Amino acid sequence: MKYLTIEKIQAQLRLTDDQVEMERTLLELYGEAAEDMVLNTCNRTITDIFEQYGTVPKALVQAGLMLVAQSYQHREPASPQNLYTVPYAFDLLLKPYIKLTT
Repeated sequence: MKYLTIEKIQAQLRLTDDQVEMERTLLELYGEAAEDMVLNTCNRTITDIFEQYGTVPKALVQAGLMLVAQSYQHREPASPQNLYTVPYAFDLLLKPYIKLTT
């Protein structure tokens, strides 16, 4: 993972150390996918983020953690019977960081 950590994910999901060890591979997958989604949504690279801000802004970290939680809590694909969307707050967290030109 580029900026999310297992410790941050563990705190977000309120998991015990034993739970993290049992699901470490899955949590890392969710973390990597969440980071990619945040960066892709913002049309940025991690290098671009570091060059402009010096660090990953907390709003982007929070958005990534929200995606991890969404994936962890809703492990099945969405269907008309169980359609889950990422909370609107996700969009609000990313909006200031979206790069409109390439």
